[in-house]
Amino acid sequence: MKRGFRIPNLGGATALIVHRPHGVVAAIARQLTAIGVNAVDCWPDLPSDALAADFLFFDADLGHDAQFPWAPGAAPMPAIALIGSEAPGRIEWALNQNADAHLLKPVGNAGVYSALLIARRAFDARKRLDAEIVDLRNRVAERHTIVQAVTLLASRGLDDEQAYAQLRALAMSWQISMEDAARRVVAWSKEGTAGDRTDIA
Repeated sequence: MKRGFRIPNLGGATALIVHRPHGVVAAIARQLTAIGVNAVDCWPDLPSDALAADFLFFDADLGHDAQFPWAPGAAPMPAIALIGSEAPGRIEWALNQNADAHLLKPVGNAGVYSALLIARRAFDARKRLDAEIVDLRNRVAERHTIVQAVTLLASRGLDDEQAYAQLRALAMSWQISMEDAARRVVAWSKEGTAGDRTDIA
């Protein structure tokens, strides 16, 4: 049976509240304190240690890209949009920040805890997906390199099967992976030395 999402212990975490001075800041800070999360409110600039924060609440109504020391949508922590205005332009900006959850303003006496948990889960899922995409791209690139190396070896009078077998033998001889062996063969080809090397004959 697949284990579901486990609720993390948020005690001791730090949450930035990037919002102009307003009652909404006090409401969020009150709820954060009640669950053991340190609240740091700031506007318009973030503190120097902002990158170390565990969560980010940001004003979707007056916020702007220049406030953040990262590219739009690339917050290094779960981000929660504080939405008051439903103007299309402001909603679009909030979406471009890749908000992991949102709270509608005015904020009352509840909602912050669930927003934190939802944001944490969405952020972690997005990071896992990003890592999988990078891994897949790397694997595709490695496959392409192996095909290149086999083609180069085949150009020396071998068929594809023999060329692949030679690449595998080279990898074993050099005690490196097939991918690394392929990269070495391709690099030698680019340097114009592959045809002169006796160790790949």
